[in-house]
Amino acid sequence: EVQLVESGGGLVQPGGSLRLSCAASGFTFSSYPMRWVRQAPGKGLEWVSSISSGGYTTNYADSVKGRFTISRDNAKNTLYLQMNSLKPDDTAVYYCARSGSDYAQGQGTQVTVSS
Repeated sequence: EVQLVESGGGLVQPGGSLRLSCAASGFTFSSYPMRWVRQAPGKGLEWVSSISSGGYTTNYADSVKGRFTISRDNAKNTLYLQMNSLKPDDTAVYYCARSGSDYAQGQGTQVTVSS
């Protein structure tokens, strides 16, 4: 059974940082590109960032470019999202997901950016 379990969310002030983690199990993690997506209150899912299976290629939405960094540790079956210079507009539930035709998504972790 594919499992993706996010952690690391919370309440942070504008300008602060958080590091999200996603523990993967039930499949060969190192064989799949992965992504982070988010859903703000009252809005649809928004793609945030993607990373290739080997971790050598990354892509970011314009809204987070230069502030967020996606990475992965294939030995630990874990995906990360380092978020710096957080803004109130970054408030959302963040989900990690397995990319491709056999898409799978975790249950999400709440990130709230507020003073």
